[in-house]
Amino acid sequence: MQFAAKEDIEAPIDAVFNMVSDFERYERSALRRGIDVMRVGDHVRPEIGQQWDTRFTLRGKQRNMRLTLVQFDGPSTMRFDATSKTVDATMLVDLLSLSQRRTRLSVDLTLKPKTLSARLVVQSLRLARKNLMRRFRLRLADFVRMLEERHQNQA
Repeated sequence: MQFAAKEDIEAPIDAVFNMVSDFERYERSALRRGIDVMRVGDHVRPEIGQQWDTRFTLRGKQRNMRLTLVQFDGPSTMRFDATSKTVDATMLVDLLSLSQRRTRLSVDLTLKPKTLSARLVVQSLRLARKNLMRRFRLRLADFVRMLEERHQNQA
């Protein structure tokens, strides 16, 4: 199953890429939301191969997932692979400079079930696809607003 959305940001591509690749901020945000996040290794700056082990509760069950940064081509592309016992996921983040002060952010998330029960869950997600796509787009729009505010506060 695939989710994709695009949003334009009133900020230069370099600034957007720096904000989007601020992984420490995402780690802190996840911890505030009750997700256990542990960085694997001692990477100080983002680099290919960087990994995080996460643990969270979803649908009443404790889930473990490993997130790996597999592509990091600044200032345009990042790709993450996530693996768990039941699902593999890939998230591609693309940035496109529309002008000196405007950037398009594209996010593509693909879920691939590995077990029969995961296939049933993904199938149920397909039935609610329209609602889920709307929520995905709204979350991305909120994220873009936050990035624009951060950029304005830094300028």
